[in-house]
Amino acid sequence: MLQKVVRSTVIDAPIERVWEVLRDFNSHDRWHPAIASSSIEGGERSDQVGCVRNFKLQDGNHICEQLIALSDIDHVLTYCIVQSTVQLERYVATVTLKRVTDGNRTLWHWESSFATPLGQERALGELVARGVYEAGFEGLRRYLLGGASPSSGRSATPSQGVSIASRQMQISRFGDASVLQMQSAQAPAPAAGQVRIAQRAVGVNFFDIYVRKGAVPGIVEPPACLGMEAVGAVLDVGEGVSGLLPGDRVAYLCPQPGSYCSVRTVSHDQVVRLPAAIDDTVAAALLLKGITADYVLRDLGHVRKGTRILVHAAAGGLGLLLCSWARSLGATVIGTVSSEAKARLARDYGCEHVIVTPDYRFADAVQRLGGADLIVDGLGDAARSENMAAIASTGHWISLGQASGPLAAISPEWLAQKSVTLSRPVVFHYTATQQALAERAARVWAALESGALKRPPIEQYALSAAAQAHERLESRQSAGALVLIV
Repeated sequence: MLQKVVRSTVIDAPIERVWEVLRDFNSHDRWHPAIASSSIEGGERSDQVGCVRNFKLQDGNHICEQLIALSDIDHVLTYCIVQSTVQLERYVATVTLKRVTDGNRTLWHWESSFATPLGQERALGELVARGVYEAGFEGLRRYLLGGASPSSGRSATPSQGVSIASRQMQISRFGDASVLQMQSAQAPAPAAGQVRIAQRAVGVNFFDIYVRKGAVPGIVEPPACLGMEAVGAVLDVGEGVSGLLPGDRVAYLCPQPGSYCSVRTVSHDQVVRLPAAIDDTVAAALLLKGITADYVLRDLGHVRKGTRILVHAAAGGLGLLLCSWARSLGATVIGTVSSEAKARLARDYGCEHVIVTPDYRFADAVQRLGGADLIVDGLGDAARSENMAAIASTGHWISLGQASGPLAAISPEWLAQKSVTLSRPVVFHYTATQQALAERAARVWAALESGALKRPPIEQYALSAAAQAHERLESRQSAGALVLIV
């Protein structure tokens, strides 16, 4: 015979905040005091219906539970026990959230049905009611208020000036990839307005290579740590920081290099929370590049149906994002690549016309297609003359990089021969406020979820192998994005 356990409570937090935590089926080891450790089997997403979480309780018992339904519209999830050393049989539970009238609080309803061995009905019923549900209510309250669950070991408040050891990939001088070496460092406690993050994945960008070589004057002085973006979990926050709590999964984009490390303290204005559906590695691969694609296509290019866009390095991390997103907007996408293998990849991502050119010759082919209304150029000086020959009258040229060397000076008179406009944008001017960063990041995640933005291939390297990642990127042999795993 099945018995039923029902418990409800009101949480002093908006429904969106509570649901963000609970819909992550692997989050309970961060907030529930009974959970010692938890992982999702098979590398599946923690919000994927059908995924199985395998977790250990503080008392040593093991349980496997499967997510069998999840609705972001109704804020409901249902799961069942598939294997357990606790004698709960045919256990099925449902969590339901409802918005309280004032909108700032949430009703949490948790119920289950299950069978037990004869004579253990009361004991196991109490275990579920008190040890699971009521303890879970209190654990989540503490978590949302910034307190740590007994099992998490995470700091509940700023650490009163205590630094934390961090591993950093530093350059001792400007030079080739061999100057990247692992060093010990300290991540300071967060001051007012700051957040300290335990990092899990770090995005690698061609800009990091420019910095390593000393091609960006004044941005760092060796010894220095490289990197502009990373993903991880909040350790603690400084005074005046709201909306971020210890344990939150976050990503950041920082104008000051320093993300090639294990722990970092940054301004909260540069940090956004990650949706549960976005994997750490994907977020590290896409944050800077995806936001760049957003402002290139939306703010500068005004890309729409019929726009002819020329994307250089179309099989690179940014190039693939531009191809897939522009194609979803109805643009005609033309791309340059250096090999047939990359040409095949670019086509898979929406590049309609691919030009294979190891020597920066592409203008004639582009003009046969009518010329480019928009050029997105990360090649630099070697493509300068060909870009002008390829662009259509009144076209717009966006210079994003200088892989072949800095652009020689361009005069207004030279541009005037075709009434061409030229942009040299910097991503941080488009993410100058936390609101701007959050809005652009949200558009990237939404485009990824809708399929308008196709996830690129991601090459993963250990943090200590950052030099190999740089060599791979510089060799022009890589395709897609590169990420360092901490």
